[in-house]
Amino acid sequence: MTQPLSDLTEHLLTLARRAGANQADAIAVDGTSVSIDVRGGALEHAERSEGIDVGLRVLVGQKQACVSSSDTKPDTLAQMVERAIAMAKEAPDDPYAGLADAAQLAKTTDNSGLELFDPSAEPDPAQLQDDAARAEAAALENKGISQVQSASAGYSSSRVHMSASNGFSAGYARSSRGLSCVAISGTGAQMERDYDYDSRIFQAELRDAAEIGRTAAARAVERTGARKPKTGAYPVMFDERIASALIGHLLQATNGAAIARGSSWLRDARGAQVLPKGLSIIEDPHRRRTSSSRMFDAEGLSTARRAIVDDGVLTGWTLDLANARKLGMESTANAVRGTSAPPSPSLSNIALTQGDRSRDDLIAQMGTGLLVTSMIGSTINPNTGDYSRGAAGFWIENGEITYPVNECTVAGNLRDMLMNITPANDARLHLSHVVPSLLVEGLTLAGD
Repeated sequence: MTQPLSDLTEHLLTLARRAGANQADAIAVDGTSVSIDVRGGALEHAERSEGIDVGLRVLVGQKQACVSSSDTKPDTLAQMVERAIAMAKEAPDDPYAGLADAAQLAKTTDNSGLELFDPSAEPDPAQLQDDAARAEAAALENKGISQVQSASAGYSSSRVHMSASNGFSAGYARSSRGLSCVAISGTGAQMERDYDYDSRIFQAELRDAAEIGRTAAARAVERTGARKPKTGAYPVMFDERIASALIGHLLQATNGAAIARGSSWLRDARGAQVLPKGLSIIEDPHRRRTSSSRMFDAEGLSTARRAIVDDGVLTGWTLDLANARKLGMESTANAVRGTSAPPSPSLSNIALTQGDRSRDDLIAQMGTGLLVTSMIGSTINPNTGDYSRGAAGFWIENGEITYPVNECTVAGNLRDMLMNITPANDARLHLSHVVPSLLVEGLTLAGD
């Protein structure tokens, strides 16, 4: 019989205390993943992994060390603890390291109401292969498609338990089901690629495989004959598929670890206007059936809804305990961790205020400019916010899409860009980052 994860973490804590740890926390993860790739209607690649990983963090005074293992035999666990204690004794003092006080710990730790795990049976590999094959076949029905680069289906599930010497002990389960297709139009130097995908917690909510294949194909065909756009300053529309990356740069700059290092272009912007008035960014870790939801963070603190940006004004940072202590602030309960490293701050679910107009309405408004549907590479200066990325999409003339474009660069400064965004109303509400298409005025395009 498999040992309960809670027993594993408690056993590690017991060993750590006996070995001389003043504080300790442990995490155990029991995970399974299956992925299937199809090409030419036949199975190309199949992979399955499963196993238990455990991690231990010990503190000896203010010295900290982390160790991990995928072997849970008693002798291995004992060696893990010995190694962790020895490493901690050699580590430098960290005045900010330490567990939460007992009074800070979450009182509600039951994640079941968030519906993060599909209790139905794990899909059979043959079912996954059939889904991937149907997506590929649907894409190839489009006469403009020369080949399908990949059609993939996958499933994963995990059970996690965390225990700490301050009395915290809780766990949760998650599952995920995904399907994707990448189609290619044209041949030789004229080939263009595009994709579609879906990822859900519940199998029943996953989009149909044929629909995903058809959409990937249609997008790839639309890109046939792409050429470089004009060089100059133009409005740019970031399609909903990639708009969250732009908001992600703002969110990365509000991460407490970057603020504590002084390496963020927003390090002096708390309380300042960073988005147009009327726009807010809300973090809500309690959204049902959303992959990043959680009732408590990796340090056992209760999570809560909060406004990161409120009516355009940046309210504060995303913090775990250590970085909160460095900055003389309180944790925002945003700690995450794996088995091999200490906690660090990270966001759960975020949503940007949506607009009242469609993407097509904003395209008509922009006149002449660029609709970006994919991006490659990234040159972002974390200290200044200077922004430059390779882009592809469609050229807009007189408010209408005229031809596909590629091999261009979009550049600007994030402070200016974010103060000049207009959101559409097309965000997908089931994603953990709910961000609609974004129109940004006055960016520099490098093309022909």
